[in-house]
Amino acid sequence: MIKNFGKNSISVSVMKKFIRFVLNRLPRRHIQRAAHLVTPLVGVFYAGRGVECPVCGARYRKFMPYGYGEPRANALCPRCLSLERHRLMWLWLTRESDLFASNPRLLHFAPERCFIRLFTQALGDNYVTADLESPLASVKMDIQAIPFGEGEFDVILCNHILEHVADDRLAMSEMHRVMRSGGWGVMLSPVNPAREVTYEDPSITTPAARAAAFGQHDHMRDYGADYPDRLRAAGFTVDAVDYCSTLALDERRRFALRDETLYIVRKS
Repeated sequence: MIKNFGKNSISVSVMKKFIRFVLNRLPRRHIQRAAHLVTPLVGVFYAGRGVECPVCGARYRKFMPYGYGEPRANALCPRCLSLERHRLMWLWLTRESDLFASNPRLLHFAPERCFIRLFTQALGDNYVTADLESPLASVKMDIQAIPFGEGEFDVILCNHILEHVADDRLAMSEMHRVMRSGGWGVMLSPVNPAREVTYEDPSITTPAARAAAFGQHDHMRDYGADYPDRLRAAGFTVDAVDYCSTLALDERRRFALRDETLYIVRKS
C-alpha cells in the first residue's frame, strides 16, 4: 500500500507540473482547441466513482488537477473540462434559474466547452458565444466594445473574464447596455478576500510581473471586496450568493466543489 501510494503521489506531482507548464506557456487558443481531445485519454487513469460531474454526468475516482500557479487537486473533469466554478454555476442555473424554461436570448463571453453543447441544444439561435480570440466563440468581439444594440440580451454569462480586460469598468458598462431591462446575468471573477480594494496598476505589463502582482500572468488586476461595487457602478443590482454553502455536504464532496461566490446581476 505504501509503495502504491508513493507511485500515485509521483504521478500526481508530474501531472501538476505538466498542467502548470501547459497553462503558462501555450497560448490559450491552442489549449482550447486541443484540451478536449487530450483530457478524455488522461481520464482513463482516473477511472472510478469517487466524484461526479453534474454538467456531463461522468464519474471518476477523482478529477484532474488544474491551475496556473500551484494546480488545485480534484478540479478538472476529464470528459467535459468543467472546473469547480462551472459545476457550481451549473447547479445554480439548473436549480435556481429559469434559463432552460424561458428560452432567453443569451450572450456568453469566452464560452466554456462544457456548456456550449448544452446551451446550444436548449436555446438554439438564441445562444450567442463571443470572445476576442477563442476559437470556440461564434462572434469575435471585444467585451469593451460589444457590437450589439441596447437591450438585445435577456441573460449574460461572463465567467472569469473581467480580470483579463484593460478597462473592466467599460466592459461592465457595455454588458449593462446590451442587457434588456429585467434581464440578469452571472458575472464571476476571482476575488481576493484579503483585499478590501481592488489592486491594479497599468504600468505592470510583463507576464512575470503580472503573475507576481495579480496572481496570474494574464491578469490585469487582483479584485478585492469592492468587486460587486464595480458592477453596481455600471448600473446593475448585485446579489453575492454563497451557493455552495446551501448544498448538502455529500453533494459538495461528490461534485468536488469549492467555495466561490456567485455574483448574480440584474438590470432594472
